[in-house]
Parts: sequence; C-alpha cells; structure tokens
Amino acid sequence: ACPDHTEKGILWQLLDAEKNTGIKLTESYAMYPAASVSGLYFAHPESKYFTVDRITKDQIESYAKRKGMSVQELERWLGPNLGYEA
Repeated sequence: ACPDHTEKGILWQLLDAEKNTGIKLTESYAMYPAASVSGLYFAHPESKYFTVDRITKDQIESYAKRKGMSVQELERWLGPNLGYEA
C-alpha cells in the first residue's frame, strides 16, 4: 500500500478522476463512495510487490523538502508509518 495518501490528489487531477469516475476525495483523501478503491499498477514482467517499512526521521525530512510540506504536516499524514515518536 502507498502510505502517502496525499498523492491521490495529484492522481485525481491528472486523470480528472472525479469527472471520469464520479469518485470524490474527502479532505483526508478518503474516497467517496466508500466502496471505491485505487492503486498503482505496474505492468512489467520484472515488477514485484514490496512493502514500505517504518520511515525514519531523515527520510521524513528529505521527503517533506521534496514535497514542499513541513515535517510536522508530513508526520501527521504518515503517522502510522513513522519509525519514531513525532
């Protein structure tokens, strides 16, 4: 699973997803109707499933900088995946 649900906003814009599917995103990036699902699917013979382990503070700091978000905001979104106490 992709732990950063804020990326859904970008996908929704690129795909014009609400217009094309009728699926809406809430302020917390949950999809409505609730039975909706989304994912990233890679069609390549060498593609493999992987998991994202606990995220370290230096990874959060780097990712926050690249996303243009504050560390605190990103910690809020990725709280369950943090490998440290925020």
